[in-house]
Amino acid sequence: MKILGIESSCDETAASVCIDGRTILSNVVASQIDEHRLYGGVVPEIASRRHAENISWVVKESLLEANCTLDAIDAIAVTYAPGLIGALLVGISFAKGLAMSANKPLIPVHHIAGHICANYITHPDLEPPYLCLVISGGHTHIIEVLDYTHYHVVGRTRDDAAGECFDKVARTLGYEYPGGKHIDNTAKTGNPDAFKLPKPQITDSEYDFSFSGLKTSVINTVHNAEQKGEAISSNDMAASFQAIVAKTLTERTIKAAKALGYKKIAAAGGVSANSGVRAELERACAECGFELYLPELKYCGDNAAMIACQGYFDYLNGKRADESLNAIATLSLDKLCN
Repeated sequence: MKILGIESSCDETAASVCIDGRTILSNVVASQIDEHRLYGGVVPEIASRRHAENISWVVKESLLEANCTLDAIDAIAVTYAPGLIGALLVGISFAKGLAMSANKPLIPVHHIAGHICANYITHPDLEPPYLCLVISGGHTHIIEVLDYTHYHVVGRTRDDAAGECFDKVARTLGYEYPGGKHIDNTAKTGNPDAFKLPKPQITDSEYDFSFSGLKTSVINTVHNAEQKGEAISSNDMAASFQAIVAKTLTERTIKAAKALGYKKIAAAGGVSANSGVRAELERACAECGFELYLPELKYCGDNAAMIACQGYFDYLNGKRADESLNAIATLSLDKLCN
C-alpha cells in the first residue's frame, strides 16, 4: 500500500511516499531555516506563507522522486495536530483538496505519533510495545507505545521542551538559530564539569521534566559574567548544559522503563539527533541490558516520511477524515480516539 504523506506543522514543508509503513520511496523537504534565522526563531505568519508557496511543488516532487502517479497512491496522510495553526491549515487544506479531487481516503496524523514512527523506517524489525522518549523543539515526552496507534504518556515537560531550551541557551551563547546543532558541536570540545548547573527536578512526579530553571541558570551565569567583564567559555558552558540535559532525559526514561517493565527503548524528535543525548542513552541502555532504537539522523527532524509511515498504520486501524478536518494547535497523544 502506498501512502502520500504531507507535513507542515512548523517551518518545514514536506511530502513523502511510503510503502506499507516501512519503505520510503521519496522524502522531499523544503526548509525555511535560512529565513527564520534572521529573526532568531520561527515567525508563524512567514511560515504559513512559505508553506502556501512551497506545498504544490513539494508534493509534485515527492511523486516524481517515488516514480509514481497520484493514481497509484492508495491514501493521503496529513499532519493535523499539534503545531502552528496557520502552518497546519496549509497542509490540511491542500491534502483535503487533493484527496477529494483524486477520490482518495484522507488520514489525519498526529505529529508526535509521526516522530515515533520514524523508528520503523530505520528499524523495520521494531514492533510495539516499547517505551519512547520524544524530544523536540516543542515536545518532551516519555510515551508507552502500546501498539501502532495507541499510546500512554507517562511523563512530559512542565515548561520548556528540551529543544526549546537548547535554542534559548544557544542564543545566550551567541549562536544563531537553530541553536541545537551549535551546542552539540561546541560541546564536543568543552569540559562538561566546568560549570555546576542545577539538575532539573520535579518533586511531585517521577517522570515529568522541567528545563526552565536550568535555562535560567545558564542565562544568569552568562549575563553576570558579562556585567563583570569576565570571559565565559562557550564550549565549556555548552558541554556542561548538554551533559545535564542528556543525563536528565536518560535517567527518567530508564527509571520509567524499569518501573513499567520495558526492555525496548526508542527515541524520536529533533533532539534525538544530539550526539550527547544519543551517547548517554546508548551508555545507559547497554548498562541495563535494554535494546535501544534511534532514528536515522535525517528522520529526527520534521519530515513527511514519518507522517506517511504513521498514516499507513492509522489507515489499517480505520482512521479517516472528511472535508471537515481542521487543525488543532495542542492535542495530547494519549487523548486520541483511535
